[in-house]
Amino acid sequence: MLTSYSEAAMRHARCEVFSEDGTHYCEIPECTGVWSNEDTHETALAELRSALEDWIALGLALHQPLSEIDGISIAIVIEGVA
Repeated sequence: MLTSYSEAAMRHARCEVFSEDGTHYCEIPECTGVWSNEDTHETALAELRSALEDWIALGLALHQPLSEIDGISIAIVIEGVA
């Protein structure tokens, strides 16, 4: 499920090249705070994926709700807790 979620999120990535310095900026709008800014498009996408993985791990560790993406959601369910 994590792979499906990550792949769905990456399909929503938006990238642009900043004219000021030529760097490549990528973000996933549905995942607040997940972005990268690197010298090449390939590196920016790799760093974006890494940021996404960290965002998912932190969100799950803190029991924060993660955005549903393309009908895929991830949550930790703790039995006996309402």
